[in-house]
Amino acid sequence: MHDKTLITEDDSAYDLNVENDTAGQVVLTKYKGYIKQKSKFLVITAIILVLLVFVAASMGSANIPFLDVLKYIFTFDSSGDGGLVWNIRLVRIFACLLVGAGLAIAGVVMQCILRNPLASPYTLGISSAAAFGASFAIIFLQAGSSSTSSVVINNPYVTTIFAFLFSMLATGIILLLTKITRVTAETMVLAGVAISAIFTAGLSLMQFIASDVQLANIVSWTFGDMGRNKWSLDTIVFMTLLPIVIYFLHKRWDYNAMDSGEETAKGLGINTERERIVGMILSALLSAVVVSFFGIIGFIGLLGPHIARMILGGDHRYLIPGAMILGAAILLVSDVVGMRIISPTVIPVGIITSMLGGPLFIYLLIRRYR
Repeated sequence: MHDKTLITEDDSAYDLNVENDTAGQVVLTKYKGYIKQKSKFLVITAIILVLLVFVAASMGSANIPFLDVLKYIFTFDSSGDGGLVWNIRLVRIFACLLVGAGLAIAGVVMQCILRNPLASPYTLGISSAAAFGASFAIIFLQAGSSSTSSVVINNPYVTTIFAFLFSMLATGIILLLTKITRVTAETMVLAGVAISAIFTAGLSLMQFIASDVQLANIVSWTFGDMGRNKWSLDTIVFMTLLPIVIYFLHKRWDYNAMDSGEETAKGLGINTERERIVGMILSALLSAVVVSFFGIIGFIGLLGPHIARMILGGDHRYLIPGAMILGAAILLVSDVVGMRIISPTVIPVGIITSMLGGPLFIYLLIRRYR
């Protein structure tokens, strides 16, 4: 009798192990499907982005056949129409890719570490501070002038340097205020709103005291324009973006934990205060470089991350590259629309992203929270 009981208990244990193994296999299969689906999306969107690059390179005031564009690009031919492709169009296209990816990844990280879906370089006052710095250079350092048909920034590097310095000043003030009080997501957001209001008021004052020529230059700079760039600027943005992206990807698991809550992340051994400060500094640095070179380009830091999150979920292993690809694609398409919608007049891309991004963002919010 005793032996029979043992046999029954062993059989039950065996059945339980089989059930556990079966459940584990189901979970593993679902997880592999999850990985495959999201990886497939990233590959497909990356391929589409490459195709958009080729299409954009064939469009302009002088249409170049698509096959000729491919030939010029893959043979590195910069003679004739190839010079137009390489020295003008691709410079602008790569700027769109780098700026869109940079603003999108900055938005992803800020939204994670601040636990605020509306966090971006703009809601934290970085763009307002950059605009104030550029306006300061234009008015007090005579960095702008005008001709009969256009507005010209005489000293673009002076304007860029001051825009960068003031944007980093805003970041430093935010970090100082949060350090004095307490390093939390809420205090960072509130400090960013306050800093943004201060620099916006300063920008309004600059515009009020500016002459007609200076006012035209300030407005022109704040539009956000991908046309005032060179390969050297693209290189600087790329060299800034690359190590920051590598760091953010390295910390992807920490960001996943921080998304689950402060206590959960600390329970897993993550120094949330340090990660919040480092992530904020790197995001602000990247945003400051982008804004100081190309002006204010709105909504990319919100649209790219939110669209990626709706499709890929909150896993930062896929959210970070997905947001970068979508941010680059959105900015590239917006720039092409701005060049073609009332050709030959080119509408600054900052206007296009605001016109398209505002309604689209409202739609995404309604769809997400219904």
